[in-house]
Amino acid sequence: MQVSQTTWRTSSKAAEGLSAMAASGPQWVLAFGNEDLLRSAQPELSKAFAGAVLMGCSTAGEISGDGVADDSLALTAVRWDSTCMQPAATDLKDMDDSFDAGVRLASGLPRDGLRAVVVLGQGVQINGSALILGLSHVLGADVPIVGGLAGDGAAFVRTVVLDHSGVSATRLVCAGLYGSDLQVSHGVYGGWSAFGPARRVTKARRNVLFTLDGEPALATYKRYLEEHAKDLPASGLLFPFSVVSAGGKEEGLLRTILGIDEAEGSITLAGDVQEGGYLRMMQAGTDALVNGAEQAAQGLKIQQSDGLALMVSCVGRKLVMGGRVDEEVEAVAAVVGTGPTLAGFYSYGEISPAHNGAQCLLHNQTMTITYFSESA
Repeated sequence: MQVSQTTWRTSSKAAEGLSAMAASGPQWVLAFGNEDLLRSAQPELSKAFAGAVLMGCSTAGEISGDGVADDSLALTAVRWDSTCMQPAATDLKDMDDSFDAGVRLASGLPRDGLRAVVVLGQGVQINGSALILGLSHVLGADVPIVGGLAGDGAAFVRTVVLDHSGVSATRLVCAGLYGSDLQVSHGVYGGWSAFGPARRVTKARRNVLFTLDGEPALATYKRYLEEHAKDLPASGLLFPFSVVSAGGKEEGLLRTILGIDEAEGSITLAGDVQEGGYLRMMQAGTDALVNGAEQAAQGLKIQQSDGLALMVSCVGRKLVMGGRVDEEVEAVAAVVGTGPTLAGFYSYGEISPAHNGAQCLLHNQTMTITYFSESA
């Protein structure tokens, strides 16, 4: 397995790094960056890597071996020794189409020998939980699904996904990985702490939260945010909800706020919540989030000195850490060592198995790491 990487800030620099990457004959190319750079570079990328699975998306920040960057284009090319890949794509009609879109994506992948699926989706008009349910409905519980939802800085206005067909605001793409030598492990951790009591979800529809303890959810949420309430929905990135069991136990699953409706007093979340369940508000500081990223890395099972560590972290974490955001990437690098290549992006939703290796979930405000390698 060989991994190469390059970054640039203007598309005029693209050709300089592409020839060397293309010469290695990669089968998988990941492109993370802002929409303008993705659009201008896509024709050259499709030409240079015509035989590879090309996939990428817009971001809220690009992660590479050099750390975290904004408004750049980070390219990572992987040449497998024996692993094979199969792409699939579909267009998302609207948020209600999310489950069916997951079914269509998964149905485009051969099942024989499938070891893992990497998926990238647009990040604004989508129900990420439903997308994963659709994928899992076809693939079953034994195939890990990883990836994330595209970002748009902290704007939450427009996100795009890239593949060989172009750059699209409605496209969803995935790649199936096949081969007995493929090794995949996961690390997931948040680092947020709870404040306030757990409140019962008394009315919700999919990912729209209407009432907590019988009161309008938005009014309750604003009461806790105090002076931060005037900056909603953006300030909601700093105060996600934690999903709590009926017994009061934190389940390790966070839900971030995508939007609010003042007229109905509702909150739109990045993933589904269940009526009768419980939610608790969360907050965090930089040190806690950096420690969370380190713990996510410690959950990996690194058996080879080389490989690819695909990191998908949340824009909310980036906003909390500000100028110290590189520290969480540095914390991961300190754990995995100098052999693996780090690549990824800050997202509007992280897709990964749970921390205990159980079913695949949509995470929010979480550092997720998937380590790909091949056995010797």
